Amino acid sequence: MESTLIWSVIVAFLAIVIVRKAVIIVRQGYEYTVERFGKYSTTFRPGFHVMVPFINRIGQRVNMMERVLDVPSQEVISKDNAVLTVDGVVFFQVLDAAKAAYEVFRLEHAVLNLTMTNIRTVLGSMDLDDALSKRDMINAQLLDVVDEATTPWGLKVTRIEIKDISPPMDLVNAMARQMKAEREKRANILDAEGFRQAEILKAEGEKQAIVLDAEGRREAAFRDAEARERLAQAEAKATTMVSEAIAAGDLQAINYFVAQKYVDALKEFALSPNQKTLLLPMETTGILGSLAGITEIAKAALADNKTGGS
Repeated sequence: MESTLIWSVIVAFLAIVIVRKAVIIVRQGYEYTVERFGKYSTTFRPGFHVMVPFINRIGQRVNMMERVLDVPSQEVISKDNAVLTVDGVVFFQVLDAAKAAYEVFRLEHAVLNLTMTNIRTVLGSMDLDDALSKRDMINAQLLDVVDEATTPWGLKVTRIEIKDISPPMDLVNAMARQMKAEREKRANILDAEGFRQAEILKAEGEKQAIVLDAEGRREAAFRDAEARERLAQAEAKATTMVSEAIAAGDLQAINYFVAQKYVDALKEFALSPNQKTLLLPMETTGILGSLAGITEIAKAALADNKTGGS
């Protein structure tokens, strides 16, 4: 009885071991390679699988999810001999578990070293200015080269990003001074251009003002000449009318003519620049008396003319 119990325990233990070896459950995101007598046989995908134990065994448990590798900082010499400190990040995914397991040893280490080598190659063929400004082009070149190189390993490199490119501090200070000088140069050019434009606008304004002033003076002169012409015409017409009235014996016309000349003479005296004080008999009776005397003289003259004519 005791021996039977012992054998039952042994058989049960072996059954558990065999079942444990035969039943394989693969988690999502992984694939297992199966080896038969040490040689690759097949690949188990996520799910439930059964295999013959002791003949077959699980070789490599391969992570099929996209992975990220940090590229450590390294010094790179550019085409114009500038020393740069560069780091980055690599995104890749295993597409073929068998190739990733058996075509390369230490997969992540291989991808990391391949990426670092190509970073030195790509940046070493570029000038400093291109290395600092053409980040997208660097990433694209690295992706093409590394993805092509890792294809035999059953990988797909999805992205390579340069995180930081750091020149030496003395070079950074020189670039800052250069940038400051360039900005000051552009500011001076803009100031000079603005001053030039302002002077041009000012000259245009002065020119326009001179033209408008000349046109105004010409218009004023034309208006003054026209006014003098009309005044002369009016005076000539008035003189003609007074002469005709005198010839016809109209004493009121004589009075008007003499009074107008008298007033004009006083006006000229008053407007004279050298005249400060003017003392004249300004009484109305004096002026009227003078007019009356002139009228009497005119009457006598007219009477003599009529007598002589008769």
